[in-house]
Amino acid sequence: QVQLVESGGGSVHTGESLRLSCSTSGTIRNIKSRGFFRQAPGKERELVATITPGGSAHYLGSVKGRFTVWRDNAKDILYLQMEDLKPEDTGVYYCNICTTYLSGEHDYWGRGTQVTVSS
Repeated sequence: QVQLVESGGGSVHTGESLRLSCSTSGTIRNIKSRGFFRQAPGKERELVATITPGGSAHYLGSVKGRFTVWRDNAKDILYLQMEDLKPEDTGVYYCNICTTYLSGEHDYWGRGTQVTVSS
């Protein structure tokens, strides 16, 4: 059974940093991308950063230059380094793995980790 587990969330002040990790258990095939999404209270879940198996990364505009996503292939851990955090970065951050098949796409999700940024 596939499981994604996030860690590294917490409460910080504006300008501080956090590093999120996402570890995976189980076998997943046909991976299109891995990444992190977030959901703030009262808002829809949004893509924060994704990375393809080939290493191509994509970021939400508001986090470009502050967040970096990468994967440790040997350990099969996905990381999100978040610098210069702002209150608007507050939310629950979810790890995601998107797979693609001829029949369509399927997403795997972690349970999320809370990130709170206070001014």
